Amino acid sequence: MSVPDDLRRMAPRITSVCVLTGAGVSAESGVPTFRGQEGLWKKFSPEELANIHAFVRNPGLVWEWYAYRRKLLEEVRPNAAHVALAELERIIGDFLLVTQNVDGLHREAGSKKVVELHGNIRRTLCLECRKEPAREIELDGETVPTCEFCGGLLRPGVVWFGEQLPMDEFAAAQQAASRCQLFLSVGTSAVVQPAASLPLVARDHGAYVLEINPEPTEVTRFADGVMRVRATEGVPALVHLFASPA
Repeated sequence: MSVPDDLRRMAPRITSVCVLTGAGVSAESGVPTFRGQEGLWKKFSPEELANIHAFVRNPGLVWEWYAYRRKLLEEVRPNAAHVALAELERIIGDFLLVTQNVDGLHREAGSKKVVELHGNIRRTLCLECRKEPAREIELDGETVPTCEFCGGLLRPGVVWFGEQLPMDEFAAAQQAASRCQLFLSVGTSAVVQPAASLPLVARDHGAYVLEINPEPTEVTRFADGVMRVRATEGVPALVHLFASPA
């Protein structure tokens, strides 16, 4: 499916873009689903492991799960959608990419103006002082890493169930959504709050809302345009429009 005609006509005048990405973008790189696929992790739901209570009760088990997930990501690379969004950032002056994904693939693809609403699985921080370790942490699956500054337990740098999103990051996302001329909803079901509110913020402030997703979502009912394709097809086609001189 091609870029909607009305958006094609608007493109030369667009100088501000906000993008929201979800799991559908990373899935095309082969990022495993949130739930473990084999072995020990079949016994657990994400809700059982990705929360502070589970970590306090059994930090070794939680770290073992995250070490497993980090290992899987070592074989994953950014796809055409990640690369195209990094290119769009270079083209558009006022740009912000807001992602619900924790895999870090947007940054790996070259994106710099990124808000990682749910954190980054590759990061580590202290449960007590919130500092990040100065050196890379080796996870052996047996020893729970501790903070070199205060001795507290280190935890994965992600937002767990029951935790609030980082306030500064979400405020930046809201501001970008409220001032953008074009809002892209890419590969997200748009049901997880508060991230799901961002397309509505953009719409209410007059932005053109474009959904790129193979399946209908909550955004579909109010989107100005829809590209019913995968992110790796739709995003490069859209960016080509902005990269090509009129």
